[in-house]
Amino acid sequence: MYKAIIRPILFKYDPEKVHHFTFRMIKIMAKIPFVPGIFKSIYQINNPNLEREVFGLKFKNPVGLAAGFDKDAKLFNELSDFGFGFVEIGTLTPKPQEGNPKKRLFRLKNDAAIINRMGFNNGGVEDAVRRLKKNKGVLIGGNIGKNKLTSNDNAEEDYKICFDALFAYVDYFVVNVSSPNTPNLRALQDKEPLTALLNSLQSTNQEKALPKPILLKIAPDLTEEQLFDIIDIIKETKIAGVIATNTTISRKGLRSNLALANEKGGLSGKPLTDRSTEVIRFLSEKSGKAFPIIGVGGIHSPHDAIEKIEAGASLVQLYTGFIYEGPGLIKQINKELLKKGL
Repeated sequence: MYKAIIRPILFKYDPEKVHHFTFRMIKIMAKIPFVPGIFKSIYQINNPNLEREVFGLKFKNPVGLAAGFDKDAKLFNELSDFGFGFVEIGTLTPKPQEGNPKKRLFRLKNDAAIINRMGFNNGGVEDAVRRLKKNKGVLIGGNIGKNKLTSNDNAEEDYKICFDALFAYVDYFVVNVSSPNTPNLRALQDKEPLTALLNSLQSTNQEKALPKPILLKIAPDLTEEQLFDIIDIIKETKIAGVIATNTTISRKGLRSNLALANEKGGLSGKPLTDRSTEVIRFLSEKSGKAFPIIGVGGIHSPHDAIEKIEAGASLVQLYTGFIYEGPGLIKQINKELLKKGL
């Protein structure tokens, strides 16, 4: 029904407007008696064989929603009804910011892809905390970044502000230094500044009575040398793991028209499938499976998810695949995992 009827209608309109419209509709439907129960009965699979324990947390299934979809923690309770084992909110910054000028979100239908240059648009971390206080038991990841006007020299303080504000309300943290849409942000992936940033957050984390897992989200565009650096950094800073990968700046092999394909921003969806899996496999093999990996990038089918798990991912996340394939994809992946005994 989603791909045959709903998606063709939604895809006729501006993607950012559709995103906000969809949020409003899900919110409205969730307030109708019995509707949340119907969603759960259609989409959820509750089976102990799907449960995963990763970095000390228990996930009811390994399929999560990636950051960027519910940036401001407005819909995590309702989205969990579709069967997600966890929801990652953000990227959040200390101060509210509008993000980049519109139009900034583009569908590449011929490639089953999306280009975005949103630029960490969000209402600020404190605004999200108000809603996270109403969490009804959803396992939440908190993806944190810096404000656009904060220099890289002062970025550490922005991440720490977000970390402290979210600490009581999320189950794990994700340090986002890999978005291509905030000027100079990816420079923080270099070994020296990244090590300093993660060590600083780990120091703050260890001061807490019960420290929480900190993960690093990396770009798919890193070289082998840079990926070896990532492995060394994780060992040195003792963070919990990696999310591989964010969106790519590559436009290799796209079939969409040149003007659309060359829009600035990060590319997600099917063109990223193989590269993100390559990065997962590289990190897993070269580190000797030293840390957990959450695999994300181009998951549009159960086969895509299983490839990432077999490459070394402990968990997977959806974003563009969720938009193109619909909520039924979550159940399809979980059913295939049970079938294969993974």
